[in-house]
Amino acid sequence: MTDVTQEVSLESAPDAPPETRAPRPWGRSPFITHIAAVLLALGIGALLMLAIGVNPIEAYAALLDGAFGNRNSVAETLLRTVPLALAGIGIALAFQAGLFNIGAEGQIFLGGVAAAWVGLQLAELPALPLLAAMMLAAMVAGGLWAGIAAVLKLWRNANEFINTIMLNYIAIFLVGWLLHGPLQEPGSPLGQTARLADAAVLPTILSRTRLHAGFFLALVVAALAHFFLWHTTWGFRLRVAGKNRMAARNAGMPITALLFSAFWVSGMLAGLAGFTEVAGVQERMIENLSPGYGYTAIVVALLGQLNPAAVLAAAVLFAALQVGAGTMESAVGVPSSIVTVVQYLIVIFVIGRGGFELLRPTRKPAGQP
Repeated sequence: MTDVTQEVSLESAPDAPPETRAPRPWGRSPFITHIAAVLLALGIGALLMLAIGVNPIEAYAALLDGAFGNRNSVAETLLRTVPLALAGIGIALAFQAGLFNIGAEGQIFLGGVAAAWVGLQLAELPALPLLAAMMLAAMVAGGLWAGIAAVLKLWRNANEFINTIMLNYIAIFLVGWLLHGPLQEPGSPLGQTARLADAAVLPTILSRTRLHAGFFLALVVAALAHFFLWHTTWGFRLRVAGKNRMAARNAGMPITALLFSAFWVSGMLAGLAGFTEVAGVQERMIENLSPGYGYTAIVVALLGQLNPAAVLAAAVLFAALQVGAGTMESAVGVPSSIVTVVQYLIVIFVIGRGGFELLRPTRKPAGQP
């Protein structure tokens, strides 16, 4: 443990000599490179708009107006931030451990259906214990579903990338069967549960909008994840295992327990995102609960460089792009697909910035030819 700690401290120490200090891509801070990536992607988006005969200044002005132009726009942006942030932070924690949880979409669905079922079964409870029970059920369901992939990975060495993708489809079809079968609202032809009682609905925190208390939950989760990742033994071990699993094992760290806990927590947070959608937005479980939040959360986690606080900021950015895209399309006539292109260009530029580091001449230590 001591050797690993010294190695990590040496790389990050500001007073370390140049030959031992970890290099920074482009010679800049990550914050600057992220801003550059966003601006570059927006610039390419502007070129695409010019190619179809649209003024990009007017288009981006419409996008900003749709995302932040008024009280309701801000509320809708923050509303969409909640599931992206919760699922994105969960994915970031798994990625920090060197695990690829691509199954947040299915975990969101199972978390949502578990929350709705508990909300309907315990509808007579007061609001606080009822919401707590729904939240716990959603987190357990998401964690258990992620645990399947964790068991296959850790005890059978099965590829978690493929397994979590396949588990997404199983979860979505399973929820579809439940909503058209045992959990379907009586007398309704739609794939949905009955409406939740008022006590099972998250309170609105901004009058005359749909913004609910789940936004505060996302802030708390981001703060707790940041604390546990950077200020606890568990977080340190998790990061070491993600960087070098062999070194972590040689240092006596419980690798299997660490990786399983990372997968479990990742699934729990995705399930929590399903709870916020059911209890805060839909007020019931519906067949199309998520429009791809679990997949977009992967991009959000990557843009946030797997740092919970930065993931929260990235979730706000992507939520703003998604909410503003509708206004941009209706007001200026720009296809919303251009915004999707911009979103993924941002991630490509952020991830690809390491390629620029390879092209930059490296400084040799003093005394070496």
